[in-house]
Amino acid sequence: MKVLTQELWFNTKNRLEFINITPTIEELVVKSGVKEGLCLVNAMHITSSIFINDDESGLHNDFQEWLEKLAPYQPTSQYQHNVGEDNADAHLKRSVMGREVVVAITKSKLHFGPWEQIFYGEFDGRRRKRVLVKIIGE
Repeated sequence: MKVLTQELWFNTKNRLEFINITPTIEELVVKSGVKEGLCLVNAMHITSSIFINDDESGLHNDFQEWLEKLAPYQPTSQYQHNVGEDNADAHLKRSVMGREVVVAITKSKLHFGPWEQIFYGEFDGRRRKRVLVKIIGE
């Protein structure tokens, strides 16, 4: 069995941001040499997420507006968690968008459905954060 473990690091300019990491994950699949297996991509911080969806700017704007309606940043006083930090909304947004994805690897490629891409979602962009990529297979 082949295994590749890699950490990716992010430090976004904006508090809320989506980054398409599919090309980087595809490069890691090639680097791993795995032809048939699984790829786990996992956000290692509780105010960021990993999710799969379409890479379309209108959809990304819709996500941002929808998330802000579900868990608005302001007023920060609305949250009990905001003691010393103001990121309670980021924790809630992460819960909705998810912690990780697992994608099958078939014939040395990520086995996606139409339009699927992997995204890093940042909801409290004020510090350096990491994502774990673990690829296993034959």
